[in-house]
Amino acid sequence: MSKPDSIAESLREAAQALQAAGVPEARREAGSLLSFVLGKDRTFLISHAEDPVVESDMDRFRDAVSRRTAGEPLQYITGFQDFYGREFRVTPDVLIPRPETELLVEAALGVMDGVQLPLICDVGTGSGCIAVTLLCQRMDARAVAVDVSDAALRVAAENASRHGVSERIDFQISDCFAAVNSAAFDLIVSNPPYVSASALPGLQREVRDHEPLVALSPGSDGLSVIRRLLQDGPTYLKPNGHLIMEIGFDQGERVQELINSELWRLVEIRPDLQSIPRIVVVQRVS
Repeated sequence: MSKPDSIAESLREAAQALQAAGVPEARREAGSLLSFVLGKDRTFLISHAEDPVVESDMDRFRDAVSRRTAGEPLQYITGFQDFYGREFRVTPDVLIPRPETELLVEAALGVMDGVQLPLICDVGTGSGCIAVTLLCQRMDARAVAVDVSDAALRVAAENASRHGVSERIDFQISDCFAAVNSAAFDLIVSNPPYVSASALPGLQREVRDHEPLVALSPGSDGLSVIRRLLQDGPTYLKPNGHLIMEIGFDQGERVQELINSELWRLVEIRPDLQSIPRIVVVQRVS
């Protein structure tokens, strides 16, 4: 019987396979996958580098590496992604939360400062990362979170339970505001599908081939859901309420042109860490 591979040997083998498949930061990705399989952190992998990996764990590790070399995102393999300092459950039914969306959370917390008992509507909630995070940060807030996908809402509900906010959030199947009854929100937030149909082929394979298309692109120019948010949003907001939404890297000027000054006051378009216009904040004209 051959001697089991050590942790170090397993990592080298996996990193080589990942690098050959074009996976960026192959060594780090290998470490993340092995940490997941073993249920140990990276410090353990370093300090126990010569420990053998038992056959059952090695089988699981090689399966995970095979999935990653085929382009499946790391987060779907492990089932989790960190967002705003918290761990969120993710599946192929929801978009993987990204650092840019944390800027939306920061903007939302800013406009809610001083608002008592804020009521939030999260349109296209996906994993629920935005709504759940806001409720975790504001213990007096409540939210309605909507999505067209029942599977996504189940993931969001799991995350709400995981972070102890289930009693303050109502999940509804709805295409934008179609099934929303309340017209008294202090804040509407949304990370809508905004990738244009023509841009889809150029996306990274992890995104294009594995993340849910309905959450990535509304087709055509990518602005159809953003148009609906700007058109219908005032009906569901209190006077002086805010709409905050994430937009695509090349949509800043076009979104500004869509903002009707009779309905909205443009507060800001916040850039991301690459100085790309990313978060639009508008306020209802009372």
